[in-house]
Amino acid sequence: MTLEMLDKAIRRVPDFPKPGILFYDITSILTNPEAFKFVVEQMVEKYKGGKIDAVAGVESRGFIFAAPLAEKLGIPMILIRKKGKLPGDTYQCDYALEYGTASIEVHKADVKAGQKILVIDDLIATGGTLAATKNLLQQGGAEVTEFFGVIGLPALNYEKILNPTPVTTLINYDGV
Repeated sequence: MTLEMLDKAIRRVPDFPKPGILFYDITSILTNPEAFKFVVEQMVEKYKGGKIDAVAGVESRGFIFAAPLAEKLGIPMILIRKKGKLPGDTYQCDYALEYGTASIEVHKADVKAGQKILVIDDLIATGGTLAATKNLLQQGGAEVTEFFGVIGLPALNYEKILNPTPVTTLINYDGV
């Protein structure tokens, strides 16, 4: 498997969720065991021996990629959930969406002061959700050392909002 083959494994869905949007669907990676294994292997290679204490997976597709990485590195996985989905005491952050606002939460007990955390999502678009995730983890005294996405859409300027935290993606698409 190569990055070119991974690119071919990603399904493109025109006009979803609305006309004019080209949706990059990672579910086609999940139905292709070789492609999914390749993504996990790429993450492990990049982050093994690194200086991260935990990975945070962003609901919901970020969970799929964060879980195997956490298991292979032998470190905790922290869940970043939509508001109201976690039963314990949480940190919360509201953030802007294209049409309105949303809220995400993390269990206070899962975030340790001084922890160095890698945040993982399937696709990085505008960076708004990841910036809110960083805010959540900082509320608990943790440090976000990097953001990782299988797919990046740099034309949407996510690096502007996520700077100075480094962003790594496997595949970038300039078209939106």
